[in-house]
Amino acid sequence: MYKKITLLLLITLVFSCKKSEEIGTNDNEKDKIKTARLMLGNWENKSEDGTLSESWKKVNDSTYTGTSYFLKGKDTIHNETIELTQLGENLSYNATVMGQNDDKAVAFPLTKTTDKSLVFENPTHNYPQKITYTLVSKDSLVTEISGTQQGKPSSEKFILIRTK
Repeated sequence: MYKKITLLLLITLVFSCKKSEEIGTNDNEKDKIKTARLMLGNWENKSEDGTLSESWKKVNDSTYTGTSYFLKGKDTIHNETIELTQLGENLSYNATVMGQNDDKAVAFPLTKTTDKSLVFENPTHNYPQKITYTLVSKDSLVTEISGTQQGKPSSEKFILIRTK
């Protein structure tokens, strides 16, 4: 009788531990997108060339959406929509620029992350191949696009200030 009880307790313990591990995995499934919280909000960079605005909001536990546009006077020079999505353990920055790529999104998978920065890369894209977001302070975010353009290394850096 003692052996049966011990065996039942042992089996219960094994299944309890396995269940806890599975629950932990499910709880962590959306952790990658949580690292992108630093992007949430409205950001702006004003210069002599115009105004770059970027806005991010949380849609659900696996998706953030963003818009980015550059205004010069009353003209929109650049306009894109972005969807940051986590599927399983993969986080992807999906950018759609109207008038480019048949108006279809280009995916940039997350390749590196720290508590203050995110790096997304797509080496097969024409330009940029790399997109980096770095939080300098709670109200300052640096974005950088880089890669090879017309056979030469190129990069553009924008210091964005939180507007809301």
